[in-house]
Amino acid sequence: MTDRIAFTLNGAPCQLPPGTWPGQTLLEWLRGPEAGLCGTKEGCAEGDCGACTVVLEEPDGRRVPLNSCLALLGQMQGRAIRTVEGLRGADGGAHPVQQAMAEGDATQCGFCTPGIVMSAWAHAREGGDVHDALAGNLCRCTGYRPIVDAFAHMADDGVAPPPPLPAAGHFAAPGQDFLAPGSLAELLALRAAHPAAWLLAGGTDLGLRVSEHRERPAAILSLGAVPELQRLQADAAGLRIGAAVTYGRLLPALDGGFAPLAGLLRRLGSRQIRGMGTLGGNLGTASPIGDALPPLLALEAEIVLASAARGERRVAASAFFTGYRQTLLRPDEVITRIDLPRPPPGAWLACDKLSKRHDQDISTVSTALLLRVQDGRIAEARLAFGGMAATPARAPAAEAALRGAPLEEASFRRAAEALATDFTPLSDWRGSAAYRMAGAQGLLRRLYWRAARPELALEVHAP
Repeated sequence: MTDRIAFTLNGAPCQLPPGTWPGQTLLEWLRGPEAGLCGTKEGCAEGDCGACTVVLEEPDGRRVPLNSCLALLGQMQGRAIRTVEGLRGADGGAHPVQQAMAEGDATQCGFCTPGIVMSAWAHAREGGDVHDALAGNLCRCTGYRPIVDAFAHMADDGVAPPPPLPAAGHFAAPGQDFLAPGSLAELLALRAAHPAAWLLAGGTDLGLRVSEHRERPAAILSLGAVPELQRLQADAAGLRIGAAVTYGRLLPALDGGFAPLAGLLRRLGSRQIRGMGTLGGNLGTASPIGDALPPLLALEAEIVLASAARGERRVAASAFFTGYRQTLLRPDEVITRIDLPRPPPGAWLACDKLSKRHDQDISTVSTALLLRVQDGRIAEARLAFGGMAATPARAPAAEAALRGAPLEEASFRRAAEALATDFTPLSDWRGSAAYRMAGAQGLLRRLYWRAARPELALEVHAP
């Protein structure tokens, strides 16, 4: 393994001196004296504003925008990174994306523009909804109409990605070791030797501890170069999702019966966040408001854990959370895979969240509600909620109220009332206890209309 961080930067190889601090953010290094690339801006330093957006050029040709304020420098080992300074036209002048922004009056003060340009460069390759592409980029003075119009005049420039470099390595700096193993066996051995090390998957949560709180852990164990954790397999039974598979890679696999989950995950952060964040990381941080966690409970997922000493063990997602930000993961264990079953035949699955903004906002309440109806009666109900307790949890009293009941609106009213015996939510700045309870009850009552009247438009979005 190498002891010097090496990656491709704007199409050219870049190898950093030994002792370069691997636990600093990519943004800090880019804007520092060694790189001097100050086109990438720092705005919020928490992955919300998009001013720090850079793009990963993946070997398969994909372009993945990410927040350089959250990504750690050690995570860039072997990757290909493009910043706004790396965009050039064929004549050496402005790139067509930059030209379209300028000609469309899509920039005023310009602070946010480099990040928007990078999102646009990725979008020209990846396609999709322009509003989704811009959800992670805030502009306070231009307004989005000219920006959206400019996006419509952009085309892929056809630039091929550079060849990949080795992704594993061990990078040391004074007071810090950054360990990036290249196999599961190596990862488990290192975890046994470093039980207090940070386990770093995407870093959308841990990165905040560096960017905002200036933490400098003694050891970081990065999972990105472990191929076993990058596997994503689908079959008739469901999905087997490696712990380090990003949400961006996971979304295309969520077709068919997983479509409601895909809709929820498209609201989980921005493209920048989904290009980094992972399901394994969401489990490991054990936040009670993690958007992806209630669906794991409603679908009765299993989590595969592994250690060098004891091998693998499987645990139900419902048993994994033991308290606020606590799990049954042992100090020498890592999450390797999530096995996500498909919904039972004929079942309805609804995944919802209440948040102050529709896109890229932390949930106040999140739900995953599964219903199976047989002969006009509810044969099965699995109701999972986030934001209602110290951990994501099922609602046994509400489930019991629905089980065997007729598919009628009154059945769901009674189940909503039973939620008051399942949860005693807390008040915080995102919402009061009363709001959380009322919101959860409303989402449960709405499940009736989803199942009984699927043709109704339950949400209306302006074009």
